[in-house]
Amino acid sequence: MKFKGYILCILSAISYGLIPIFIIPIKRADFPLDVSLFYRFFFSAIMVGAYLLYSKESFFISKKEALLLAFLGICYALSSDFLFLGYDFLTPGIASTVLFIYPVIVALIMFFVYQEKLTKLSIASLILAFTGVFILCLKGTGFQINFPGLGIVMLSAIFYALYIVVVNKSNMKISGFKLSFYSMVFTAGFFMFKALIGKDSFEILNVETFFNLIIFAFLTTVISCVALVYAIKYIGSTPTAILGALEPVVAVMISVMFFQEKFTYTLFIGIILILLGVILNIISDSKNKK
Repeated sequence: MKFKGYILCILSAISYGLIPIFIIPIKRADFPLDVSLFYRFFFSAIMVGAYLLYSKESFFISKKEALLLAFLGICYALSSDFLFLGYDFLTPGIASTVLFIYPVIVALIMFFVYQEKLTKLSIASLILAFTGVFILCLKGTGFQINFPGLGIVMLSAIFYALYIVVVNKSNMKISGFKLSFYSMVFTAGFFMFKALIGKDSFEILNVETFFNLIIFAFLTTVISCVALVYAIKYIGSTPTAILGALEPVVAVMISVMFFQEKFTYTLFIGIILILLGVILNIISDSKNKK
């Protein structure tokens, strides 16, 4: 189960890291962002719901579970909203990298609220990964970053960390697919409400846009959310959060290849440190298991 958890976590991180490929062209085309995110989660909910129907799993949830799932949906929605708003201030690679502060937030919540122990190797892996994030923000001779953008993406990280912790500690007796389905439903509802308030049009003007939204939903949401939920169940919140280091690595590479972000030595060193943090965390978790 541990090995499967690691594989699912890596898959989730890579999937989430693909977001800039889809969201940047949408923003450049002036398609309403809230409408785009509504369709992203709405189509994702349909796909996961279709699987629940196929597997003949009941859609029933209790009132307590509904409230908890609504909270998860809002956390995920706010995390997505702040991240994409951060793209207006930071490059996709840097924004996705700053988002990686969430493992530190998760680890601190688990330590201070739930008294989950942090081993020396786990602490070292967090330091390495956080140092990698810091170095990725370096430009030229100093720390140059848009601080309003940094604050916005930090909010994204906080809500993402809350999502991970609540999933791990809620002890809901529902499957990962059902949890993902209702998280997506409530997230879609959040963006639908926001788009209605902003009086945005929900019209999809052409077939190409429709299929782009379908692919966007499947690759960056269905795969990412389902894999994340099961990874948390198999290996816990902190290892899942630290393994999420692959998200900014993927996002940086995509930003370099598709959006003309320069691949500097600071990017290279930052990525190496993040990967070392990931490897160290796996070694630490293996030793704890033994």
